[in-house]
Amino acid sequence: MPQPSPSPERTADLRSRLKSMVDEDSTRLGNLFDKLILVLVVLSIVMYSIETLPSLSPATLFWLHGLQWIVVVLFTLEYGLRIWVADRPITYIISFFGIIDLLAILPFYIGIRSGLQTLRAFRLFRVFRVLKVLRYSKAMRRFSDAFLLCREELVLFLITTMILIYLASVGIFFFEHDAQPEKFASIFHSMWWAVATLTTVGYGDVYPVTLGGRLFTFLVLVVGLGIVTVPAGMFAAALSRARELDG
Repeated sequence: MPQPSPSPERTADLRSRLKSMVDEDSTRLGNLFDKLILVLVVLSIVMYSIETLPSLSPATLFWLHGLQWIVVVLFTLEYGLRIWVADRPITYIISFFGIIDLLAILPFYIGIRSGLQTLRAFRLFRVFRVLKVLRYSKAMRRFSDAFLLCREELVLFLITTMILIYLASVGIFFFEHDAQPEKFASIFHSMWWAVATLTTVGYGDVYPVTLGGRLFTFLVLVVGLGIVTVPAGMFAAALSRARELDG
């Protein structure tokens, strides 16, 4: 005899319980679910990193691929579960975390040797979803509030930085193009030097050899100190203000 289909009430009750488990950590089951996802995320990232090691034995690769399949299947079940319990499935699918959840499983189904396998590293973003396990949701909200408090200043500073990068590229091109035409072939080629110098990184792969270029580099380095410290100071002040408002 055919089994009777579950009643709509039982289905709704099951869906409500699963939604509580997936979206909340107030229950024991929900807290355990979040911790399980966190472990799976870390495990998958570690396995992906191990796979990049050279000269791995076939047995090691076999076990790594087997464990990766298990992780992907679990992520797939979770992705389908989140779609089923979502109030608006389409909204979840096109949301930031919905896209991250899809990227966590899609490369593996496309193909083991696909270049998209590197997208598996995006699983690390899923840690932000389960940070509530560590009770950091309040701290994350303060970071968001701090960004909103200083967003206009940060945008203005970003625009100013882009202008300075261009001016630095033009300046070093003027001083060094004749002396090093292969390294400073154009303003666009000079932008690599400008970015590395303004951010005070200074990789040393491209550097000035003329007196004018070296003096100009000194000035750019001085300006670069402000490029690094000013936005950090603005955000620190905004974060302090956010803590006061939250407290």
